[in-house]
Amino acid sequence: MSMIARQCPDLRVTVADFNEDRIKAWNSDELPIYEPGLDEIVEEARGRNLVFTTDVRQAIESSEMIFVSVGTPTKAHGIGAGRAADLKYIESAARLIAEVSHGHKIVVEKSTIPVKTASAIRTILTSNTRNGATFEVLSNPEFLAEGTAIEDLRDPDRILIGGDPSSSGRDAVEALVEIYGRWVPRDRLITTNLWSSELSKLVANAFLAQRISSINSISALCEATGADVDEVARAVGADSRIGPKFLKASVGFGGSCFKKDVLNLVYLCESFGLREVADYWYQVVGINEWQKRRFVETMVRTLFNTLSGKRIAVLGFAFKKDTDDTRESAAIQVCTDLLAEHASVTIYDPRVDEATIRQDLEEAGVDVGDLAERLEVCSDPYSAAAGAHALAVLTEWDEFRELDLPRIQSDMLKPAFVFDGRSVLPYEELKRLGFEPFTIGRSLRV
Repeated sequence: MSMIARQCPDLRVTVADFNEDRIKAWNSDELPIYEPGLDEIVEEARGRNLVFTTDVRQAIESSEMIFVSVGTPTKAHGIGAGRAADLKYIESAARLIAEVSHGHKIVVEKSTIPVKTASAIRTILTSNTRNGATFEVLSNPEFLAEGTAIEDLRDPDRILIGGDPSSSGRDAVEALVEIYGRWVPRDRLITTNLWSSELSKLVANAFLAQRISSINSISALCEATGADVDEVARAVGADSRIGPKFLKASVGFGGSCFKKDVLNLVYLCESFGLREVADYWYQVVGINEWQKRRFVETMVRTLFNTLSGKRIAVLGFAFKKDTDDTRESAAIQVCTDLLAEHASVTIYDPRVDEATIRQDLEEAGVDVGDLAERLEVCSDPYSAAAGAHALAVLTEWDEFRELDLPRIQSDMLKPAFVFDGRSVLPYEELKRLGFEPFTIGRSLRV
């Protein structure tokens, strides 16, 4: 919405939320999320044509186009628990829109939702309107990547808009096309029917997750055979039919989308009786969970089959660099497993604060209070590594590439083990300095 406000200064863009603290943060100098370049865009448009408010009803009533961007978490209970999307926030938003709307409204799905949700939204809207309002429902899924979201918006690969084939549906699609067309070339504006658009978002994330799980499965084979997964990925990615993107082996993918959307796709396939298809996609998530467990198992085996009482320094807690988002971060599971092995864990991340780290571990089942003596969040990587038996890199922050490795080696216990889950540190340099390095997809025997 901030980018639309920036690129379309004649349009009034209102971001509405019932959460007063969140809106207060959006109206302050300390935005509630970290995303490179976002501060400048918000600062430019806020107060001109970008407004953040808690008056949700007034925002709906005064708008011609309403973007529904509420959360769609995975159901925690009932039918489809652990896989299906929980659409309670979508439904409550649709009911509120129906209640306060007048005239004609274009309602745009921005949330990631199962196929056919537009039908449910349309039914709720038309069944609950009190003022003779009319509605068109569009699907406009988001394909941003955290850490590069501003550039992804400024120069997108594509903008996808799905709508009804009726005359009013085509008019609604064209209205949204016209907004994006202010700065996005028309050949990147893809229009489809509603169901294709809704499904495309799930499939796009599933394909990306699949590539990561595929290369991670090969990383295990490389470690067993003495091959180097980076060399294999480079050779495979040189094939123009495959390409090099998302072929970087790691400790596992995280974030709010991949796991949730793949599981949503699994549930959708099961709902239509496509058991074999569901099993295929479920394995993408299975490999990702296995990769995280395998990383810790490698640490245990390498550190003489016990971590009890040993100090393990963890560098990086966000699920990827250039974001403070920790949702489904591999670091959560790795740290949980390390603590379960009775290790002492010290954690450093340049953007994730201590309260978030402790809360994430608590929600993962760690009794943070009970383990106070074995869990420490540090303000810099050197204090985390001091006296450590091993160092584990779990986020590919650029600053980790510039670490003073001799200083770290000097401060660690010997042998000084390094487990690089993101292939950030220079392997040969680590060996030269006297570390015992392990990098995902590279044999310990090399």
